[in-house]
Amino acid sequence: MNDQKIRRPRQADIATLAGVSVSTVSRVLANEPGISEAVRRHILKVAAEHGYPIKSSTEAVAGGLALIASDGVTGGLSVFYEAIVEGLRAGAAGAGMPFEIRLVREDRTTPDAVRDSMQAAGAEGLFLVGIDPNEMLRDWLEATMTPTVLVNGTDPRMQFDGVSPANFFGAFEATSRLTKAGHRRILHLTASHRHTIRERIRGFEAAIATVSGAEGRLVPLVLQGSPSREAHEGTAAILAEDAGFTAAFCMNDFIAVGVLEAVTEAGLRVPEDFAIVGFDDLPCALMTNPRLSTMRVDRAALGREAVSLMLSRFRNRTAAARHICQAVVPVPGGTVPSAESVRDANDL
Repeated sequence: MNDQKIRRPRQADIATLAGVSVSTVSRVLANEPGISEAVRRHILKVAAEHGYPIKSSTEAVAGGLALIASDGVTGGLSVFYEAIVEGLRAGAAGAGMPFEIRLVREDRTTPDAVRDSMQAAGAEGLFLVGIDPNEMLRDWLEATMTPTVLVNGTDPRMQFDGVSPANFFGAFEATSRLTKAGHRRILHLTASHRHTIRERIRGFEAAIATVSGAEGRLVPLVLQGSPSREAHEGTAAILAEDAGFTAAFCMNDFIAVGVLEAVTEAGLRVPEDFAIVGFDDLPCALMTNPRLSTMRVDRAALGREAVSLMLSRFRNRTAAARHICQAVVPVPGGTVPSAESVRDANDL
């Protein structure tokens, strides 16, 4: 009689037998969303045939709580985050994750307040949406090993999982659209209140540095009132200096709207005399005249990816932190000359 113990197949074995990656097997066995039904059924069939214990799809998934930075002016949810919330809800529903959302002021995210909110929601995982954790909160989250995902956030220490747009590369591309159109003196209206926004500043500066003779000027904004109004006032003041700036890359589309209004009021033609590129592709970009040239952020995808990161963190709470960076796509509009018009002007 052979008393040798039969080794249980590992996920790597199932992956080899199914002809897929180990990560795909891991996601299927954890009931994560984002895998086609055909692939899911194939992997589950192979796993069952070779004796791998399969987690029941009805097995409870730990709950998650999303704390979202509220708009300090209106007390409500910024339009930027509405699609992120949709993605979070869809991802959580697909994974069977109990999920709740709370609007909070960032300066009130103390460890005690966050702990109480999580307990009230029965949540084990925390999504910080548009919130960079302060030192006290960071220390508490690390000490308690609370599964945490920064949504539209970047952790420069890479201690927390996170998902964000490609802020550096998106800003580099946005600025390059202006330099390729022939502009050499370019404004960047921005703030520096978050890590993600500082990445956009870095992208702007890097793009300027690649073009001989180009000059960039940062226009810092306080963002304590209307971003459009503040951008309008700042741009009008700079235009009055007659310093020769002919283009602006804006931190977001709300700011770009204010710049467009100031430029138009100054009697300049857009894009012939002054070009503008926004960021985020918010609904207001469709309402300007001309239509705003901007950079599209797939905000719903950020939410779905955040849920995927949380599910992985639930499975392994000591794994190294991961950051997912979503590509940012240029959106054509009427505030930057088209490539064809630039070529025609150069041929004259």
